[in-house]
Amino acid sequence: MQTILGSGGAIGIPLANELTHFTDKIKLAGRNPRKVNPGDELIKTDLTDRDQTMNAVKGSDIVYLVAGLKYDLKIWQTQWPVIMKNVINACLLYHAKLVFFDNVYMYGKVSGRMTENTPFNPCSEKGKLRAHIAQMLIDEYKKKNLNAVIVRAADFYGPNAKTGILNFLVIDQLRKRKTAHWFLNDKVKHSFTFTPDAAKAVALIGNTPDAFNQTWHLPTHRDALTGEEFIKLTADILSIPAKWTIYKKWQLDLLGLFNSDVKALNEMLYQYEDDYLFDSSKYENYFKIKPTNYVDGIKLSI
Repeated sequence: MQTILGSGGAIGIPLANELTHFTDKIKLAGRNPRKVNPGDELIKTDLTDRDQTMNAVKGSDIVYLVAGLKYDLKIWQTQWPVIMKNVINACLLYHAKLVFFDNVYMYGKVSGRMTENTPFNPCSEKGKLRAHIAQMLIDEYKKKNLNAVIVRAADFYGPNAKTGILNFLVIDQLRKRKTAHWFLNDKVKHSFTFTPDAAKAVALIGNTPDAFNQTWHLPTHRDALTGEEFIKLTADILSIPAKWTIYKKWQLDLLGLFNSDVKALNEMLYQYEDDYLFDSSKYENYFKIKPTNYVDGIKLSI
């Protein structure tokens, strides 16, 4: 049995599809789980509840923690450590392997490319929290208590990736013939991970025993574009004029007074001031798989 904790969303849904290449026993756990494949087992689960988490993990050989929480710092600080503790303890009890889908917030502001060896140097409260929960997991597998692996993605985009920055700022806007948007600086490069690539890689890593007890960056095309280039490429694919606006810091600060989601995003805007470059060469070299290029990825996301 392979179990996805946090089974809905941009990663959980395609991951459920990809796992059918490795098993016909898939369990989807979440607050409101829905079948992706006809044979999926569903279990309603609140991961902040110890007993519910134990029940979801019971009988699992491999567990994928791909849950997402509301983009609110207080919720993250309150719930993420509890969720990680519950999932680790459940996997220890039932001898399940754990695959944790992570982001790059713990790296902080990086000059050059982010790799698996980039040290944790968070410059945001969300980054400090992500560093903490990642370290919880690292400590367990370093003590050889648990077979676990961390998989990291850059900001993601893809089909039905509604919360993906590239999707809601650019692709969805232009697809509706509206003006695209970008944050702070459209002249710096920004890596994005294509969600179908990420899902395939998570399933493959989870079913590769030698991949455990380390960190992997998920396949992400190396030739990152600038915000301006992403917008012009998307507009060209749609055969429409490229129109966009740039959100300045003061504008986002003002919007944050009235919109909690924007306010929560503001401390992460450092990621749009300079080049944001994500390196997945470790995965590409080991598995001999290349990521989708941005032209094809955007075409498939429209």
